[in-house]
Amino acid sequence: MRTFDLTPLYRSAIGFDRLANLLEQRADAQPSYPPYNIELVNEDQYRIVMALAGFSRSEIEIVTERDALHVTGRKQKDEVQRTYLHRGIAARDFEQRFQLANHVKVTTASFDNGMLTIELVREVPEALKPRKIAIDGGETVQALEQRQAA
Repeated sequence: MRTFDLTPLYRSAIGFDRLANLLEQRADAQPSYPPYNIELVNEDQYRIVMALAGFSRSEIEIVTERDALHVTGRKQKDEVQRTYLHRGIAARDFEQRFQLANHVKVTTASFDNGMLTIELVREVPEALKPRKIAIDGGETVQALEQRQAA
């Protein structure tokens, strides 16, 4: 079991309680099924690829709420009684949760050859992007903002 001492964070950072709680929760939770990759495509684009062999589109549900992405698979019961000598393909239900950073949105999802691909993008609103402020009678803030928008 891993433990983190987050005391230095609490001493110098304000408003990061949620991050500290997330780190503490995730230290123990390491889900291994289904296997997945998280890729950094560009500076503000991400891709999650999950291997879902044996699942169909109708058995997979993707839901985003606030700052979380939930991918759930509910396998339909097979009506045919089978006798397996070896069962290496998992056919169990799963629920995978991903914590999303601020302004990260799911753009598309596709399912092809047993691989679920979820595309995400970080869209920071203009109001939250850095802007330059003029000092003492220089250009006005509005003029700077208009020049940045152009």
